[in-house]
Amino acid sequence: MIALTKYYNRELSWLGFNYRVLSEAQSKTVPLMERLKFLSITASNLDEFIMIRVASLKDQVHANYTKKDMSGMTPEEQLAAISIGVHEFVENQYHTYNNSFIPALKLRGLNIVTKHEDLSDEQANYVDNFFTREVYPVLTPMAVDSSRPFPLIRNKTLNIAALIRDKKNKNTIDFATVQVPSVLPRVVEIPSDNPEETTIILLEQIIEKNIQKLFLSYKVLTAAPYRVMRNADLTIDEDEAADLLIEIEKQIKKRQWGEAIRLETEAGMDKRLLKILKNELKIQSEDIFKISGPLDLTFLMKVYGLEGFDHLKDKPFTPQVPRDIQPDKSIFDQIKEKDILLHHPYESFTPVVKFIETAAKDPSVLAIKQTLYRVSSNSPIIAALADAAENGKQVTVLVELKARFDEENNIVWARKLEKAGCHVLYGLLGLKTHSKITLVVRREDDGIRRYVHLGTGNYNDSTAKLYTDMGMFTCKRLYGEDATAVFNMLSGYSEPLAWNKLSLAPIWLRGKFISLINRERDNAKKGHDAHIIAKMNSLCDPGIIDALYDASAAGVKIQLIVRGICCLKQGVKGLSENIEVRSIVGTFLEHSRIFYFENNGKPEIYMGSADWMPRNLDKRVEILFPVEDEDLKGRIRNILDTQLADNKQAQILQPDSSIDPEHDSPVKINGGIYKRQSHRGIATVDSQMEFCDMAMKRLL
Repeated sequence: MIALTKYYNRELSWLGFNYRVLSEAQSKTVPLMERLKFLSITASNLDEFIMIRVASLKDQVHANYTKKDMSGMTPEEQLAAISIGVHEFVENQYHTYNNSFIPALKLRGLNIVTKHEDLSDEQANYVDNFFTREVYPVLTPMAVDSSRPFPLIRNKTLNIAALIRDKKNKNTIDFATVQVPSVLPRVVEIPSDNPEETTIILLEQIIEKNIQKLFLSYKVLTAAPYRVMRNADLTIDEDEAADLLIEIEKQIKKRQWGEAIRLETEAGMDKRLLKILKNELKIQSEDIFKISGPLDLTFLMKVYGLEGFDHLKDKPFTPQVPRDIQPDKSIFDQIKEKDILLHHPYESFTPVVKFIETAAKDPSVLAIKQTLYRVSSNSPIIAALADAAENGKQVTVLVELKARFDEENNIVWARKLEKAGCHVLYGLLGLKTHSKITLVVRREDDGIRRYVHLGTGNYNDSTAKLYTDMGMFTCKRLYGEDATAVFNMLSGYSEPLAWNKLSLAPIWLRGKFISLINRERDNAKKGHDAHIIAKMNSLCDPGIIDALYDASAAGVKIQLIVRGICCLKQGVKGLSENIEVRSIVGTFLEHSRIFYFENNGKPEIYMGSADWMPRNLDKRVEILFPVEDEDLKGRIRNILDTQLADNKQAQILQPDSSIDPEHDSPVKINGGIYKRQSHRGIATVDSQMEFCDMAMKRLL
């Protein structure tokens, strides 16, 4: 029996979030191709969850770690509940794919071949010729026998397993496998029997249909696709690493042969094949997923990109020129006039790129300093920083090598920047640098002036079109002094005795948040106005949650907009009756972190890079910054109010008392239940669409 505590389980709460993404894939109000995209996202989300979170729990079980988490569950109990929840989730995914998407797409002119046996003669000939011409030269079939050991099956690769019988020795049956090559497109368009229809087939079906051609001396008895997920949670001993960059490169390679923790197979796979895979991969029965449909639904993102189906998608939105930016005027002059707020993706990320590009060319600029966590594959920011160094400016860049699944990308950028003459930092020992800050030092007529950009999201021009984030330009002296102190701290030079405006994790930020929450609590006890609005990605820090519980019990109105994990329970009598939690899942990924404190009628607003999670507050370098310009504060409050009014994309966390332990699943019992609001009889508010409209009118 799962223990009842005042916190939800972190992992089951995350699984609940992925269900909310899945609900968008199932919603009839969402255009069909957009629904396809949401289903693909649930698959990639689940992959990462298995490789990191489940892998970490398995490591704890292997180490005989039995300490309970904040929700009262041991690692073993969490794995058991997760296993049930994930199996249920995968069934939901494929029920949606098979029963909803396949017939709906067929009706609208897109035929996805589900079995290669269903191909017409013309299509079969085309597929066979395509295999011979394009696929066969790339494949490497591998048989397993006494002289050839079981091969390494690489993490996340799609493979086809087969049982083969020697034509000369019919008593011998061997196992064979072939990797579906990732260098070839997985989605292949083939001739359609209907001229008004587009027909596609998956690469693994083409290979499976022609697999006999790979084993000419054998008879293929049976074949089926499978996929292995491995432990990808890197363990890096930074104290022992002589060169962090080289050590991370080594660890990345180890991801390919980490412990197998999940096996996906086609539902009809021969029992003999399954037994071989289970034994060779040393996988547990509960970690085997027998799937009725194509493995790895992330291929649906490629289907989304097919031409000719734009009418089944949302109308594309073009990020607009920010309200306070005049493109034909110097960005430095505009920042000198007033602080500038940016709201992405509704407002363009281009001014941030131009800010760095302009600084790189401006003869008055002496230095540029920036933190980089995740950047795009062809980043104009990297190019601008390299140009700046080549132009003789002092360029300091902190590249976070430990940004998960971006390690290889960041290693490439680090080397390119070093080659261009930039001073590249790799952060502080044992900490990830997750803060988003840029400092430009410029000589002007009245002396040195520091220009600062602070943000809630990465310096990534690609994701800035997909993620909702906030940013602010300022050249106020106190912000500039703090920005200099940040980079001096990161380079190991000095640690300031005090900060003017910024609050940093892992030393000062937790205390700042607790102090702000407790101030609202104390104001409520005195009968003063007390109100907290906090928007973030995740909330699972017990210290912060306890402070919110205390504030709620004192009468503080608390409204939380938490996209993903939320371990706080709302609606518990005497504990959290004054707390409301909502999650918004929509066209764009909600990513900004905004914190509003009423402060007895003198509101304070902060933004930053940190969620309310132990890792952000205790194990990362994060920055929280105040927004002090009254106009900007009014705009941010309007953004928060619009999201609080959202009754279309928002789902509300239900009071904990609504959970029925006898009938609800483990996910609901210890992960929370979210429900959409009824907007019958009232105007529908979709906050993301509202922001698009406001940006078009330059009213955001």
